Amino acid sequence: MDKFRALQIFRRVVELNGFSAAARDLDLSNAGVSKTVSALEAELGAQLLVRTTRKLRLTDT
Repeated sequence: MDKFRALQIFRRVVELNGFSAAARDLDLSNAGVSKTVSALEAELGAQLLVRTTRKLRLTDT
């Protein structure tokens, strides 16, 4: 995994407050963005985002 790219994707998810918006902005698939953020969380060993069907928010981590 390219950690720098994963961090860029994560940043856009947070800035745009959603996976779909970030995927559109970065010209990537929703699944690709989601998998990248999940892989980043696994690599760091910490949950970075709290995901619900309607909201997305950063964790304290």
